[in-house]
Amino acid sequence: MRAALLEKTQQPLVVVDDVEIEDPRSKDVVVKISHCGICHSDLTMVDLPASEQLPCIYGHEAAGIVEEVGNAVTRLTRGDKVMLTPLPSCGTCYYCVRSEFSLCVDGQNFMTGMRSDGTSPLSRGGDSVFQGFGLGGWGEYAVVSEGRAIKVDADTPLEIACVIGCAVQTGVGAVLNTAKVEEGATVLVMGLGGIGISIVQGARLANAARIIVSDPVASRRDYASNFGATDILDPEQDDAVARAIELTGGIGVDYAFDAAGNSQLISDGLQASRIGGTTVMVGAAITPLELPIPAMLVTHEKKLIGSLLGSCNGHRDVPRFLALWRKGALDLESMISHRRPIEDVNLGLDDMRASRGLRTVLEF
Repeated sequence: MRAALLEKTQQPLVVVDDVEIEDPRSKDVVVKISHCGICHSDLTMVDLPASEQLPCIYGHEAAGIVEEVGNAVTRLTRGDKVMLTPLPSCGTCYYCVRSEFSLCVDGQNFMTGMRSDGTSPLSRGGDSVFQGFGLGGWGEYAVVSEGRAIKVDADTPLEIACVIGCAVQTGVGAVLNTAKVEEGATVLVMGLGGIGISIVQGARLANAARIIVSDPVASRRDYASNFGATDILDPEQDDAVARAIELTGGIGVDYAFDAAGNSQLISDGLQASRIGGTTVMVGAAITPLELPIPAMLVTHEKKLIGSLLGSCNGHRDVPRFLALWRKGALDLESMISHRRPIEDVNLGLDDMRASRGLRTVLEF
């Protein structure tokens, strides 16, 4: 198959046409990818100074059509339209039965790019090729477990569905599932890329009374106002903590969200949240965070919590998000700022590096 491949660390990706694909195992499906977004987590992995997981096909916001199914697959058939999710949920493990679906044991190896037995369904020249985040959506085909492929209605445009895979599940889910923001709450969102904007949309869906946002990129602040933000801050001009407290009558916000995986923003969230308030770590931090824990977490009963893929169960939440999109309550189209052919993958990565737009979607 054709795929955008990272062969060496910190080198441009190359588009090759000789990646070999295994036949699906009993509970696997082969999906012909039509569209896949570029997420900041992909860029982070591409730009790492060193990685043992090479060569690798990244991309984990993918959608396509089922091409083959294993003999034990029951939920999907050839020709189904599907959206792929990096975290499957089995429904029966220790975590799933406690409704902690994003922690399912079936997804705990997603960062390795390999199956649970340490193998990959992809190879090139006899050597294994890793699947970034367990999907490898920047290839013409993905071989994934049945639980990672979520069927969508036949009339669903796949370029729209693909952005749900990470950005929307992570951002909207962090609000509705992880934090469980209640109607009338006040919210601070720090970082306005695809995930931050999705947090803004989630806060709007939750009927938050005030949605305060902060980002140094002017164009992203402009985007946020169109997605439901009520107060726009430029952290290079405004003291985001002081302004958030001021805008909430001196109390502080009920919920603060870090959408960038940044130690300073997490610290700011703790400072800006009210007594008893919650700060949610949503952005993926690849390098260790330097985060001193202030005493006020005890004396003010403040809460600091993590959120992985918005605590989503894809089989529950993807249909829900698509239904919200169909009724006009969730804007997916406006999140796609660039569409590029797979051959322009490096230009798409440059879009992300330069903070141009919200999401670049690659097309096969």
